[in-house]
Parts: sequence; structure tokens; C-alpha cells
Amino acid sequence: MRKKILSVALCVAMAATALVGCGSKDDTSSDSDSSKGSSSDKSADASSGKVYFLNFKPEISDAYETLMKAFTEETGIEAKVVTAAANQYETTLKVEMAKSDAPTLFTVNGPVGYNTWKDYCADMSDTEFYDMLLDKDSVIAEGDGVYGIPLMQETYGLICNKKIFAKYFELDGIADTGCSSIEDINTFEKLKAVVEDMQAHKDDLEINGVFSEATVGSGEDWRMTNHLFCLPLYYEYKDRGISDAEELEFSYNEQYKNIFDLYINNATVPKADAGQGKVDDSMVEFAKGQAAIAQNGTWAWGQITGTDGNIIEEDDIYYMPIYIGAEGEEKQGLCTGTENFVCINSTASEEDQAASAEFLKWLYTSETGTKFVTENYGVAGFEGFDNSAAADANPLVKLAIEDAENPDTYTITWVTTTTPSQVWKDELGDNLKKYAEGSIEWDKLVSDATAKWASEKAAASEE
Repeated sequence: MRKKILSVALCVAMAATALVGCGSKDDTSSDSDSSKGSSSDKSADASSGKVYFLNFKPEISDAYETLMKAFTEETGIEAKVVTAAANQYETTLKVEMAKSDAPTLFTVNGPVGYNTWKDYCADMSDTEFYDMLLDKDSVIAEGDGVYGIPLMQETYGLICNKKIFAKYFELDGIADTGCSSIEDINTFEKLKAVVEDMQAHKDDLEINGVFSEATVGSGEDWRMTNHLFCLPLYYEYKDRGISDAEELEFSYNEQYKNIFDLYINNATVPKADAGQGKVDDSMVEFAKGQAAIAQNGTWAWGQITGTDGNIIEEDDIYYMPIYIGAEGEEKQGLCTGTENFVCINSTASEEDQAASAEFLKWLYTSETGTKFVTENYGVAGFEGFDNSAAADANPLVKLAIEDAENPDTYTITWVTTTTPSQVWKDELGDNLKKYAEGSIEWDKLVSDATAKWASEKAAASEE
């Protein structure tokens, strides 16, 4: 690959705090917290322990249930999974950690999440799972300890139906957009021109809207508050030469507004209803050919193919970067990185920690586990794991790998791991909903976002 995308994405995020080192355990210099336990799977008896994984991804909850049953059948180790509702992971984790039967495995979303849960994160540097990791620079590390390991590498962008675009470009009387095919779209200006004209011809194209619905209701707004917001945040950080900020300038708020407006003004539903639907509804619309574009990631292929009435075939898919109008975006690629770092609960028994480490190793070495990863995660950086199998199983993964290997484009790294909290994202989502409904002006959204960012970052630094 043209660059270590995963490492780049994480290093950008992890430089945000002196407590979290980006690099192998031998590269860090601060002293490790000696009170933290080790989750070594080379000593304790894993067979007498149990695994309880708190799952971050509700879209694959059924697949996880099947996976845990298979793990127990194959190893004899008791295992279960509980899945948090969308945007409710932190709340659920707090509740579950307070129980006597707390999760033995959980995830954090980078340095912000680690700083919250560091007292519960065991050192995984002695586990076989860590030994298997190819890029030792991609972990959450402190001192000589390794406390979070990326489960996967994910990519997101604009998932497009090439057939609908081809049909549009063959219509008579379309506007002069400067584009004659979907491949010609490489800036926000071109995307806007094509999308608005496609919307004007939606009846000819037999679609309900160019974009599937944006879904900015509570618990369903993560694509807009996390993934879409990553674009303006990435470019702000790039301009400022920083990897985190105590104060958000929101210098690209107009670009954020413009792409969000393009979504809600050219969607399958009126913009006033943007807060009513669910992400699943959005993907159903795309799968059934009711929309030409859906913003989502490599994980969405299962949602598309699993939809009753799906008409999308592998060859129909085109993966377009999310253009917002930034300078030089003609060379922009897809958004790639991760916010899922798995941690082993240091307060769990040694046997449960060992069983949890055994599960993680099994996940990337057994036939059953690797099949799950291939179908539900996609690309993963572990020794022996076949990423080509993931590409064969998922066209979005195949296109993401091709994008990563393209020497002529740059990757948008996943910098939203530095946002202050889920509460901050929730407020942004609520204001996006109000803006779409027409009850607040955009300036209000911007002022609220910048003020809350500053107050939460200040509060965190005082802890």
C-alpha cells in the first residue's frame, strides 16, 4: 500500500495527548502505570475463563451472536456478546462496567476513549494477539504497555450506483456540468452540479432522490456527526499543522454546510424529515435503487445485500470520495482509519482475561473467525490474515484497497477520534436536525459546536 494508512490515521489522533504514545511499546518513553494488570494469554488458564464482549457495531449484532456460539462450540470457552444501541456505547459501557459480571472485552475510540477508561485497560503487550499485529505503531500505548489494539481498518465515502449515473449521462437535455461520466466528478463543484441536475431528472431516472436520506435523528446521526464531520476537521488540522485542538476554529464550517445541504436538498425525503429515518432505511433505499448515492463505509455491503428486494450487484458499485470544496481535493481519496480499539478489562479475573485474549487470537486465525472478519470487518492488519479474501467478498473493500494503493491520491485520515465526547457529537447531531427542519440558523450550530468543544476539552484537561 502506498502508505501505512492505519498507522497514519492513528498517529494523527494519538499525538493529541502526552499520555498516549503512538508507536511500538519499545518506542515510548513515559513510565507505564504499574497498577494496571497484564492480560498475558501465556500463563493463566484460558479454558477456565469466560468471554463477554460489549459490541460497538449494532449493524453486525446478529453476526456476532453467531460468532460467539461458534467460539464456544470450537473451544469450550463460555462466550457472550451484548450490543449497544447506536450512539449509546459509552452509556452502555458505564452501566455494564458497574456490574459484577462486567465485559471482559470492550472498545475505545482512540485517545479520548482511552483516557476515560484507562483504569480498566489491561496491558496486552504479552498476548499472542499483539504478537500477530503487523503494524506495531497502530496501537494505543503508554510507557511499555499496549492497552488498545485496532480490530480492523475501515473506509467510508459515497457509495454510488453506477447504473443510475450511466443512465443519467445518456439522457437528452441534461445540464452542461463539465462531466460526461461518474469518473469525471472529482470536486464538490462538479458533484453539486451533477447531483442537482440528476435531482431535476429524478423521474426520468426512476429514483426518489439522488441521496438516500441523511438520518440525523437521535442515535442515527453518526454518519453526519462523525464521518462527515471528519472532512472539515481533517482540513482544519492540516491547515493549522496540528493533530488535536483545545479550541475548534471550525474554519471549514461553510464547506460542511454545503455538503450537508447537498445531501438534504437532493434526497429521497424532504429535508424537514431528515431527522425521522434510520440508517437502515437509508441503506434500503440505496439497495432497492431508490437513490443513487449513500454515504457509508465498507461495513455496509452486508446491509445492502441483506435487503429484501436488493437490486445492487458488485459491478454496480462506485466508491467516490466525499468532496466538500477544499483546495486540492481533486487528489483526494477515501476516508480510511479506525475508531475501534479493543481492550481487555484489567478488573476481570486472570482466567477471563486469558480467555478474552484467546478469543481475539481465534478471531484472526480460525476458519470461523477469519470468515467473520472477512465478511464483517474487511481489511485487518494481522499476520496470516488474507485481506484478498475480504476484497473478494466485499466490493467496497476491493475499491478501498485500490484507493489506498493509488499513488496519485491522498487519504483522509480518521481524525474524529479527537472530538471531545459522544455528548459533543449528540449536540451537533441535534443541531443538524434542527437546521434541516428550519428551526435554527447555521451560525447557531457553529457557535454551539465551538463553545462546547472548548468547554469539554478544558474540563478534560483539568481531570
